[in-house]
Amino acid sequence: MLLLKPNTWIITANGGTVRWLRNAGNATEVRLVEETTPDLDAAAVGPSGSQPQGADIAEATFNRKLALWLNHQALTHRFDHLVLVADPISMGEIRPQLHQEVGTRMQAEITKDWTNLTLKEIEKALDAVDG
Repeated sequence: MLLLKPNTWIITANGGTVRWLRNAGNATEVRLVEETTPDLDAAAVGPSGSQPQGADIAEATFNRKLALWLNHQALTHRFDHLVLVADPISMGEIRPQLHQEVGTRMQAEITKDWTNLTLKEIEKALDAVDG
């Protein structure tokens, strides 16, 4: 079971959607609340690394913006603990762009798409993760 400290951030993403959740409970009794979706359009950036083709450009750009947002949040000490949940392609694009400060706060990386799950379903899925 993954023990989530109070105020741990859980970010779920899939290349076009992001949900920002926070543990309002404690380590043994997780209670997720959903925060306002981060504004990823604030930064005018393109994809990083090799240039993807077609619709993949939008997803790669979205993932880059999410990584930059997470980097900024870590560098400004907005969170202490993070669980990042993303589909395999997004995780592969986000992970190498994360600052070391995000990595030091990372409690778990889960390569799944949980963006369409309810809060209760995510709580249950987190409970099933080995930590």
